[in-house]
Amino acid sequence: MSRVAIVTGGSSGIGRCTALSLKEAGYAVYELSRREQGTGEVEHISCDVTDGNAVLAAVQSVKEKEGRIDVLVNAAGFGISGAVEFTETDAAKRLFDVDFFGMVNVNRAVLPVFREQGFGRIVNISSVAAPIAIPFQTYYSAAKNAMNAYTMALANEVRPFGITVCAVQPGDIATGFTAAREKSHEGDDVYGGRISRSVATMEHDEQNGMKPEVAGRFIARVAQKKSHKPIYTIGAQYKLFCFLAKILPARLLNWLVGLIYAK
Repeated sequence: MSRVAIVTGGSSGIGRCTALSLKEAGYAVYELSRREQGTGEVEHISCDVTDGNAVLAAVQSVKEKEGRIDVLVNAAGFGISGAVEFTETDAAKRLFDVDFFGMVNVNRAVLPVFREQGFGRIVNISSVAAPIAIPFQTYYSAAKNAMNAYTMALANEVRPFGITVCAVQPGDIATGFTAAREKSHEGDDVYGGRISRSVATMEHDEQNGMKPEVAGRFIARVAQKKSHKPIYTIGAQYKLFCFLAKILPARLLNWLVGLIYAK
């Protein structure tokens, strides 16, 4: 019997590359995304992760067809940028609905299946922006930080059932995520042009970052691990940054981040 994986946000970017890497490893892969049509590379289910009933129906359809689910990778998400002062609260809530509560919806649908099986692996795609909060990308950083805390707490809750949970933190990845970011430069004049400069720096780093195929292969390997850590980081330089974030005084760390992203 083939191992089975579900990947949310699996029609593009890191999610797509992760789905393809799992397929190459022999998994029957189902990708969930809002698109009506998939890429044709793996099985597609049209599903909005913010709709709890649709998520439950999608997960149950996979379970009924395959008889099991081994891995869930939560890669659905998008970004917004802008100054907190000028960002509408509804926009921030919409980001959390997809990036955080979308993950929550899918996990809640899959956990009973994993618990009854006595095994299962959840991989939540976080970001280096979780431990290193990026100015003018505040809500994305906050959502990913919440994801890390959620991941570590959930891992302890479900360990007795043979379920393992971890988060993977990519850094700058060259994907369509950059173009899809919802950018607001409102208030840029008040902030002395710092909003546009900071976002431009972020986007330059992303588009010159790691190829998504590399990230996808890394995530697929993590998804198949028997031993595990709660948090993984992709790439040596980002592992270094995250290590420094742990050992540097918060004041010094935030000052350094400000030099790069808030000038």
